[in-house]
Amino acid sequence: MSHFCPSILPEDPTPKDHQSCQECGLYTHRSRMVWGEGNPSASIMVVLDNPGAREDREGNPFLCGTRQTVQLAANEVNLKADEFYITYVLKRKPTRAYEKEKTRHICMRHLQDQLAEKKPDIILCLGNVAVQSFFKKPVAEVKTLRGSWHEIQGFKAAVAYHPLAVRRRPNLWPSFIEDWKLVADRFHRLEK
Repeated sequence: MSHFCPSILPEDPTPKDHQSCQECGLYTHRSRMVWGEGNPSASIMVVLDNPGAREDREGNPFLCGTRQTVQLAANEVNLKADEFYITYVLKRKPTRAYEKEKTRHICMRHLQDQLAEKKPDIILCLGNVAVQSFFKKPVAEVKTLRGSWHEIQGFKAAVAYHPLAVRRRPNLWPSFIEDWKLVADRFHRLEK
C-alpha cells in the first residue's frame, strides 16, 4: 500500500513590479506577498482565497492544512504536483479585519495579470471567496455551482469546496474528490 506525502511546492516569485504593491492595504498586516506555487506553466490553475499560513512562528516553511488537502485530492485523482499551479485572489494572508469587497476587487487585478500571462486551460476555484471573485458574482456559492463546467472570462472553470471546509466537515470529501476528478478527466483528455 502506497502512502502519499504532501510536500512544500516551489513558490513562483512575485514579479518585481508587484512586490511593493500597497493598493489594497494588506501590506499593513505584515504578511508577505505570495504570487503562487507549483508549476507556473501548468494547464490547471487552482484559485484559492489567500496564501494561508506558510511559515511557523520561527519563520520555518510550513505545510498548512489547505495545501495538504489540495495535494491529497490531486493525488487521489492521479494529478501530479507539476500538473497544477496554485494562486490566490489575495496575494497576502490577512491577519486581521479588512475591507473585504474593496480588497478583493483591487487584488483581482493581480489574478487577471496571471491569467493573461499563463493562459491556463482549466481553472479550479476552491471556496466561495474564490468563486465569487473569479465569477464576479458576490452571491455565488460552491454548493450550487459544483459538479459542472462554467465558461468564465473565456476560461473553462470548475468549482469545489474550500480545503479547510473539507477538513472541518469530512462528509464533503466525496464531493471534493468528484470535482477534482472532473478537472483531472478534462486535463487527461487534453494531454492525449
